[in-house]
Amino acid sequence: MRAVGFNARVEQFKTAAKKAGLKLTHQRLEILREIAAREDHPDAETLHRALQPRMPTISLDTVYRTLGLLTDLGLITTLGPRRESTRFDANLKQHHHYVCTRCGLVRDFESTELNALQIPDAVRQFGEIVTSHVEVRGICAACSPESSGGSRRQARRSMRKSEGSKR
Repeated sequence: MRAVGFNARVEQFKTAAKKAGLKLTHQRLEILREIAAREDHPDAETLHRALQPRMPTISLDTVYRTLGLLTDLGLITTLGPRRESTRFDANLKQHHHYVCTRCGLVRDFESTELNALQIPDAVRQFGEIVTSHVEVRGICAACSPESSGGSRRQARRSMRKSEGSKR
């Protein structure tokens, strides 16, 4: 993450919190800093684990409530429909996502071609379009059977399965 983007996000949060009359607590600021510094679109549990070493008393509930607050203030967005857990994104610039369907890896990418996609009229009948992004799903290079990492991972899974059937 570039320092300029990180610092701008932190300042944007401070301004929005002040404008909304919210206390700018140490915990809220640290949660925002953590998510703004990351590019992996973490879920609340991942953020909680990352924050615990420097904030041992922070609760998972505080993380969830703060993420909800940041979402309500328009300072972060959530990715796709809710799956196992919600993933959060502090990058508010127009971008798209690549999601690995095996390991859950999420990466941002930019595309002027996708930004220029016209929303079909059929979609507009559902309601007002505020924004759009494309979520591309696939199997990342590390999980791909063709990659050395994917081959080793598959071999370990096969070994575990065969060991389990011998018991």
